[in-house]
Amino acid sequence: MSASILIADDDEGILHALSLMLLEAGHVATTVLTPADTLIQLRQCEFELVIIDLNFSLDTTSGAEGLSLLKSIKQLYEHLPVLVMTGWGSVEIAVQAMQNGANDFIKKPWENERLLSIITNQLTLANTTLNARKLRECNALLNQQIDDNDLMVSDSPAIQHVLNTLNRVALSDIDVLITGENGTGKSMFARYLHAQSSRKTLPMISVNMGAVADNLFESEMFGHVKGAFTDAKNHRIGRFELAEKSSLFLDEVANTPLSQQGKLLRVLEERQFEKVGASKTQHADIRLICATNADLKQAVSDGAFRQDLLYRINTIEVCIPPLRERQLDIIPLARKFLHKAIEKYKGPAVELDNKAKQALLEYGWPGNVRELSHVMERAHILGLQPTVTVADLNLPTHSRTITPIPNSDDTLRPLEELEHEILKSRLAYFDGDAVAAATSLGLSRSTFYRRLSKANND
Repeated sequence: MSASILIADDDEGILHALSLMLLEAGHVATTVLTPADTLIQLRQCEFELVIIDLNFSLDTTSGAEGLSLLKSIKQLYEHLPVLVMTGWGSVEIAVQAMQNGANDFIKKPWENERLLSIITNQLTLANTTLNARKLRECNALLNQQIDDNDLMVSDSPAIQHVLNTLNRVALSDIDVLITGENGTGKSMFARYLHAQSSRKTLPMISVNMGAVADNLFESEMFGHVKGAFTDAKNHRIGRFELAEKSSLFLDEVANTPLSQQGKLLRVLEERQFEKVGASKTQHADIRLICATNADLKQAVSDGAFRQDLLYRINTIEVCIPPLRERQLDIIPLARKFLHKAIEKYKGPAVELDNKAKQALLEYGWPGNVRELSHVMERAHILGLQPTVTVADLNLPTHSRTITPIPNSDDTLRPLEELEHEILKSRLAYFDGDAVAAATSLGLSRSTFYRRLSKANND
């Protein structure tokens, strides 16, 4: 593996020899002559390993300067591997170096083959340690995530259109804004988009922007180094770094503090950021997915959201339809939520009776899919019958408001004409979805078509 390595030694001959050896091995070497220059380079650039001499200009045997430099490096970058070298080695100095955080101790003159082996092992170990830290952070963020595959229902044309769009968009790295009412499942569709992308081998990193405090925004998003502020007792990996080569999902992006939106815009435009307390710039190779239930254009007009940030995140906008516009999905979703509750509470298998199904179809679902999930879980817990009844659903008394029939002077019109208008009005209400229209009237699809055809012929 190729790595960027910093070498600190006051002997230019040593620097040249080490640089040549590393170059031949495929690494990139940067050299400095003093401890001060070492710390400057570390603050400005990203290195994967450091090699330092223990003795500089003050003396040639004590190792005091090198040990002090080692402590400073480990205080700033505790996980950065450091190899110490000296021409005046002793067991005591070696022990002190290891106690102060050195990853290995090498005596001059060195053997190239052994030194390269040590470098390779330390780089591999550091990479494994970093991945383990990222995995721990990711696991903390992914707790109790629902199984999207089990809950993905796409019988309705509206959701089929959404999935077709996401499948096409997933092939690129273009930024996506997912909009929709509360409870429509925006985060689930974000995970679906990530699962169809080339970045799917790594976990998607999610951030609820409404839960990020203004004063912790930079630390949460970009991370911080140890000692950056009073409570920064350890290094922290930010969400952008966790999402490296993966997808970063900013949920409820409209809730991003206005004072922090400029910082978010900068990293999205330049794909670069700095940790709090550090001056070195890191690159962000991420695919951005945002979601909101807010009207961002109105938020821009109200001065609550930056217009340039809106333009940056909404390259492609995908709107998730509310559940009331997904008539064909309501019953299949209800069954899935019911079976999920049965598995969760180890209850007996039950089904929906016909009147319960009709009630589910007629209800307006202001809380969308999330509300349906809660309704079915409650129905399973409180239900006493072998089947789920209307009473078990305990739905609010108000239901869907159907578009009224034009011309309210019905007393002077024949029944056939009224029926024809009802059929046409209901079909228009459901955007041509005959199954949904028929179900809402308590008719089978064949009966609905037969009556509609008869009315048209008449």
